[in-house]
Amino acid sequence: MLYYLFRYFENLGIPGSGMWSYISFRSLGAFMLALLLSWKLGKWFIAYMVGNRNKFEEKKFDESIDPVAAKRKYIPSMGGCVIIVSVVFACLLFGRLRNIYLLLILVTTIWLGLTGLADDLLKIKRSKNGLAAHWKLMSQLVIGIIVGLTLYLSPDAVIRENVVTQNSNGVSEIVHKSEPRKSTITTIPFVKSHNLDYSLVGSQEVGWIIFIAVTVFFIMFTSNGVNLNDGVDGMAAGNSAIVFTALAILAYVSSHIGFAAYLNIMYIPGIQELVVYTFAMIGALIGFLWHNAHPAKMYMGDTGSLAIGGAIAVLAVIIHKEILLFILCGVFVIELASSKLQTWYSIWGTRHGKKQRLFKRAPLHDAYRKGYDFDDSIKYVFRHHLCGNDEDQKVTVHFWIISILLAAMTIISLKIR
Repeated sequence: MLYYLFRYFENLGIPGSGMWSYISFRSLGAFMLALLLSWKLGKWFIAYMVGNRNKFEEKKFDESIDPVAAKRKYIPSMGGCVIIVSVVFACLLFGRLRNIYLLLILVTTIWLGLTGLADDLLKIKRSKNGLAAHWKLMSQLVIGIIVGLTLYLSPDAVIRENVVTQNSNGVSEIVHKSEPRKSTITTIPFVKSHNLDYSLVGSQEVGWIIFIAVTVFFIMFTSNGVNLNDGVDGMAAGNSAIVFTALAILAYVSSHIGFAAYLNIMYIPGIQELVVYTFAMIGALIGFLWHNAHPAKMYMGDTGSLAIGGAIAVLAVIIHKEILLFILCGVFVIELASSKLQTWYSIWGTRHGKKQRLFKRAPLHDAYRKGYDFDDSIKYVFRHHLCGNDEDQKVTVHFWIISILLAAMTIISLKIR
């Protein structure tokens, strides 16, 4: 809203109003506002939830199942509300609200945030039995279809494809086609001719169907990955902030025709507004970490993790870099894979009369935590190779470092071809 107000002031010749046309100025403004809001709202949220503990306290974990969580005093959940409110408010003030990409990612954040909120509230009312898994998946499916169809139908959602040409001296140059067009192209890392078109397998319509299916897949993948990673103080918030930092860089270079030509990636007009969103989200996550760092005073809950994961996926899809999420979100991939493999291996063993596990605990970060011991009646595949006994702070920092390395690898992959 302030963008349009100050553009009006600029037309009136008021000095300094032109600053609002710079994406760097608005992004940093959104970052600072979201950080301060998240920090301040977090204090109010904690005070309110603790004051109404009898209404919002979840049933204690069974100590035989989760001894670490069972020993903790009451810590408010649903802290994702603080993150979402901070991000939305900052984007409303500093973003261009007519931008289809900004509107789309805000709708995704609110939609999945409400899904997570329903799950968190039902956990309180039903003593740990939250929203059924199929309802969560249905919500992710619906928003994925909405995102995919919007990108297909909106006249503003276009790209300018990058092509290699030869100049008069015979030197290869990267240029972008002057005609913007609808596209199902995406970027493949580490490959010289690194654009993959989903429509190659059939008609353009078939390509868009595949594109929508891919969008749904990545929303489900990242939402559930962040959700599983949210198990240690500061873990999910810190990892997500690192991921959004890398996505902010990718969005910015994709919105700048000079950088896009230098990196040989497609130029996407209008996605600079996503840089405002990513900076707002990074600020909100850092402000949230003030209260969520060990020892945590509040948790983000499914309210935050589902919204954050969905936003990561939609952002990557919009900038046509979704395949890079397998690298960038490597921590979430490992968390999701370890949880599913642990479940399948355990079920397979039960069917054959065996008590067996792959890891001491799943998802993987729990295998390194102090307070979880091996059960001598169970056979573990990685008993001697994965038997950490670290404090939560150490586990969190180690996973942050891995996320930083993966983020750096994601960025550099654009040049290693």
